[in-house]
Amino acid sequence: MNGKPPIAASAAPQRPQDGRTAAADAPAASPEAGLAADTDADAAADADEREDWWSFTKFVLKVVVVVLVFRTFLFAPFTIPSESMLPALWKGDYLVAAKWPYGYSNLSMPFQAPLLPGRVLEALPERGDVAIFKHPIDGTDYIKRVIGLPGDTVEMRGGRVSINGQPVAQELVREFDLPLSANTQCVRGGFEVETSRGTACRYRMARETLPSGRAYTVLDFGATPQDDFGPLIVPRDRLFVMGDNRDNSQDSRFAAAPGGGVGLVPTDRLVGRASMVLWSTDGSAEWIKPWTWFTATRWDRIGEGL
Repeated sequence: MNGKPPIAASAAPQRPQDGRTAAADAPAASPEAGLAADTDADAAADADEREDWWSFTKFVLKVVVVVLVFRTFLFAPFTIPSESMLPALWKGDYLVAAKWPYGYSNLSMPFQAPLLPGRVLEALPERGDVAIFKHPIDGTDYIKRVIGLPGDTVEMRGGRVSINGQPVAQELVREFDLPLSANTQCVRGGFEVETSRGTACRYRMARETLPSGRAYTVLDFGATPQDDFGPLIVPRDRLFVMGDNRDNSQDSRFAAAPGGGVGLVPTDRLVGRASMVLWSTDGSAEWIKPWTWFTATRWDRIGEGL
C-alpha cells in the first residue's frame, strides 16, 4: 500500500433537487409533427361529415322512392273542389283513391311519364264505383259515379235512371242537412234550417239501388232539363258517369267541354277508385291562426268509406 486513497468511479449524474425529471433534456417535438396531427384530425372530421351527409341523402332517396311507389301503385290523395258528389262527398273532403282496381297507365306514373305501353292489368269499373279520371279534354281530375259500362243502354226519364231498359229503384229516405260554411252554400232546391249544429241547407235525398243490389244516396232538386236523357248505348272503351248531386253535376249527360261536361269517359282516362275520406275541412281555417285548423275540421267525416 502506498497510502494513497483509491480512485473513485465516475459518479452518475445527479437528479435536480427541485423534483424535476431529466425529461426536459429530451428533444422537443417539431412543428411539422404537430401540423401533421392536426391535418389528420381535420381529415377524419371531414370524412365523418361526408358520411353523415351521404347517410342522410340515402335516407331521403329511400323515402322518395317509397312515396313514389305508394302513390303510383297503391294509393293517391285527392281533394273535392265542388258539390257535384253530395251527399257522399263534400267540398273540402280529402280522400284516398286505390290505384290498382282499374290497372295502370301513363296517367298513373309520376308527372304522367310515358313509361307504360297502353294500360297494364286493365279492368273495368263496376256499376256504382266512385271513379277518379282525367277529363277527356283539359286533363283535370274529375270524380263521378259509374252508371253505364260499354254496351249498356242508359236512359233517364223524369230524374229516374234506366239501365238496359230496367229502371233503377229509387226511394225517398230522408232529408239531408248540409251545414253551411265557407265550403258549402245553399243552392236552388234546398232551403235553410236551424239544426243543433247551426244553420244548414236541407235537400231531398233518395236511395238508388242498381240491378246488382249496390245502393247509394243521391240528391234531387226537382224538375230540370237534364232529368230527361237518352236512350244512349255506351260505346266500347267508354263509360257513362253521373254525379250523385244529380241537378248540380256536369257529367256524361253533357258534351265534353273544358271545365264543363265530361261526355262519355274513355276507359284509358281512369286513374283510380275512391276509397275513404282521410280529412275534411269546412274552409274556415286560417294559416296564421293554427287553432282554426282544428275548429274547421269535420271530425265526423274522417274515415268515411265510399
